[in-house]
Amino acid sequence: MGASDDLGQAGSVREWLRGLEVFAGPLADFDPAGAPAEPVDLFLGWLTAAVEAGVPDAHAMTLSTVGEDGGPDARVLILKNVDADGWQFAVHAGSPKGRQLADLPRAALTFYWPLQGRQVRVRGTVEPASPEQSAADLLARAPSARAEALLGRQSGHLESAGERDRAFRAALARIESDPALISTEWTLYTLVPIAIEFWQADKDRVHTRLRYERPDRHSPWERHMLWP
Repeated sequence: MGASDDLGQAGSVREWLRGLEVFAGPLADFDPAGAPAEPVDLFLGWLTAAVEAGVPDAHAMTLSTVGEDGGPDARVLILKNVDADGWQFAVHAGSPKGRQLADLPRAALTFYWPLQGRQVRVRGTVEPASPEQSAADLLARAPSARAEALLGRQSGHLESAGERDRAFRAALARIESDPALISTEWTLYTLVPIAIEFWQADKDRVHTRLRYERPDRHSPWERHMLWP
């Protein structure tokens, strides 16, 4: 019997999951008393530490939105930039996440760096960039990524891998013949945060949590410790 057969037995999946080690460490240290006044500075410090520690895809994040049915939806994207204005990411306007953001321009981002036992949660409103800024973002991507954006069929039903590959080759050929070609539906977004939480794991589960809060983008940040 294989491992999947063993896990198929009653209760074995629960026992297997409970036996997996978490927060193996060595975990990072975090003293909220020394946290900077601006959360972007702390975020960039944590992100840099994750990259230097060799965390794979340290700039990957989970984007959470509200679906058309009112339920939550989530997927992993790559962070484009972060500055005093907010956290940037890009989506195709015709994709599910693009439509969801157009209907309800609010979202949450979650970063997780297991080697340090750290996560960062960002919540706020989203604002689209200008068409020129969105075009510049798309043109900076690899030709294969730009070809995928030209397809404009993200998350639609696919009849076969062959159909996908033919459409992709055709889109790539269009880009090769016209290097300036873009999808006008490619949209660069900025999430303007109203709450940012920095979460540091502890092996004894006495986790350290610090949340920056503000009612709107023009107000100064307030910092609050949170119970684990």
